[in-house]
Amino acid sequence: MNLLSLLEELPGSYAGPVQPEPGPHGLIGVGEGALAAHLAATLVPATLVRGGTQFVVSSADAGDAARDYADLAEVAGAAVRRVSTGGSAGEVDVLVPGGVTVTYHAAQYLAHASGHADQAEEAERLLAALRDRCAPHLLEGNPARDLAWTLWGRVPLLLAAEGAEALPHAWQSLLGRVGKTLAVPLLGDPLAVVTGAFEAQHEKGDAKVALFLGDTDPTLDVAREVLETRIDEVLHVPAPEGGNPQHPNGYAAQLALWYFGAWVAAYLAERYGLEAGDPPMLARAQAALAGDTGPDALTAPLGGEDVRRTELVRDWRENRPDEGEEEDYDEDLDEDNPEED
Repeated sequence: MNLLSLLEELPGSYAGPVQPEPGPHGLIGVGEGALAAHLAATLVPATLVRGGTQFVVSSADAGDAARDYADLAEVAGAAVRRVSTGGSAGEVDVLVPGGVTVTYHAAQYLAHASGHADQAEEAERLLAALRDRCAPHLLEGNPARDLAWTLWGRVPLLLAAEGAEALPHAWQSLLGRVGKTLAVPLLGDPLAVVTGAFEAQHEKGDAKVALFLGDTDPTLDVAREVLETRIDEVLHVPAPEGGNPQHPNGYAAQLALWYFGAWVAAYLAERYGLEAGDPPMLARAQAALAGDTGPDALTAPLGGEDVRRTELVRDWRENRPDEGEEEDYDEDLDEDNPEED
């Protein structure tokens, strides 16, 4: 099944456990479980607990780290619930599908298990509404397709209000993994970054578009005013309508924005003429980290695959000038050289 079909069927597809686990709750995510844990941190803010239930969300390629955290939690006195995409049967309590959608399945499990079934149900409603607006058969008035067009050929800068740092994390992951596009999250104090990042080389603001994800705050409002004078375009990507106004950047809103970002990334890959699914190299790297293959599998071409996608224009070691000669300067090769007046 291709990713667009998978996204279309995703709302309401969670079929894991729904019973709450004893509190207090702690939450750690590694590997493919890191993003789900980050999104669910609004529900389970504690990292490690000495009693109650410790959730460890991981994937097979991060099995060593997951085992260490689970052992640490058990020694501290917590009951551990291991959520993973794979591994030995004795090390997985809740098995979730791997791939891009692991975030949805693992996060929904965490919402139910932490006693927040109401927010899990709210998230399902928001995802279903987005599906009806972003489905592939909607060629006109599709907000995900429209945003993908806007991002085409540009470098996105990702910003979110304090407490919603999972959103830049989510969109960077989706745009890279699915959309095959590098995005830059601006974390921490955005004012310190945006007021200085484009001053030395003004052309660095070209082909940049800033995305403000979720509800904004006064700091982001000022950052927007600054960026509007320095880059091509600034856009606000709000949480979908219909969410609980008491939780403007809460779990349901953030999971819905993750889902919307997945649609945008899939359509962006489509615009570039690329496959929205995982590249073969990712599966090979994960298999090597999980111990399923040797490390040599990462560098050996498989089925004619070129593991080095970028062709080098020239090898500097072969073009160094002889001793005593001056190296010719090619202005076209210096992308950072501003044009002279």
